[in-house]
Amino acid sequence: MMHINDIDTPSVLIDLDRVEANLKRAQDYADMHDLPLRPHVKTHKLPEMAQKQVALGAIGITCQKIGEATAMADGGLTDIFLPYNIIGTSKLDRLVDLHARVTLSVTADSTDTVAGYAARFGAAKPLNVLVECDTGAGRCGVQSPEETVELAQQINDAPGLTFGGLMTYPPRGNIAQADAWLHKAKAALESAGLPPKVISSGGTPDMYRAAEGTATTEYRPGTYIYSDRMQVAFGVGTLDDCALTVKATVVSRPNVNRAVIDSGSKALAADAVPAPYTGYGHLVEYPNAVIIALSEEHAVVDLSACVDKPLIGDTVRVIPNHACVVTNLFDMVYLVRGDTVEREAKITSRGNMR
Repeated sequence: MMHINDIDTPSVLIDLDRVEANLKRAQDYADMHDLPLRPHVKTHKLPEMAQKQVALGAIGITCQKIGEATAMADGGLTDIFLPYNIIGTSKLDRLVDLHARVTLSVTADSTDTVAGYAARFGAAKPLNVLVECDTGAGRCGVQSPEETVELAQQINDAPGLTFGGLMTYPPRGNIAQADAWLHKAKAALESAGLPPKVISSGGTPDMYRAAEGTATTEYRPGTYIYSDRMQVAFGVGTLDDCALTVKATVVSRPNVNRAVIDSGSKALAADAVPAPYTGYGHLVEYPNAVIIALSEEHAVVDLSACVDKPLIGDTVRVIPNHACVVTNLFDMVYLVRGDTVEREAKITSRGNMR
């Protein structure tokens, strides 16, 4: 075992005690409200973390791309939801291969997507397809309950497909709007003789209000496992819940109020954070410092509000604004408890964007 002081920078440290506390809190809430969890693995991209989630009670996992899902299947995960329109011959070939290995569900929001699935899957093992619904977020999804019924009917009529239900990525902070939309779609489907088996919703920001969405039958949180400054700004816990930090070294002190660390946009990402927070990350050891600018390999830190200030060669730990993006910037992470490194973990689906 190593001490965290032995780790070179920049590197990602994952606090396992915080991970386990975050997972337990979420699973306890889900169990209390009889709301099955299907966590999104985009935040950690680690099969061993997905296995922890399933062991605690998750019914399966969510992946965003086929490459990510394949890496999870390679890591022993067997029930995977891929809520994405899969378009094109090469991707459909890979989807067929994955479907042969695991219990798989996908989504569609157009007749084109459904036709692509229907041409590749057969009645022997039909593909489970959910209709993606735009309940207000303005991304993908059918635009009305009437369109939902039409697409569900197309799925139901295809011998190689099974209509599995509805999926949405709802607008943050507006559970009632999304829930009303889904209830209307559910009623329309029931009237058409196509009752949805699953109504899947998700998003960490509203996770601890998810039970207010009475149409929802499963929930897909992602960032909750690590948390980050963005989730803290949304009111999901505190900085003390953030399990992922980037260890960095002070490489320059050009003047008394400026430091530069060796973790720029290629380590911290460049996502902005909602008010009241500012800057591009929180320095754990210097909470009044502000990361005011990022270039690829440099982060400029304003120390003017700090009484104590770091010296060249000192190391710091940065809580990033958006943990999910940071995960995709590194090949491996260090899993730690306190100051002890338990082991390294390879991010098996890092860069799997296809």
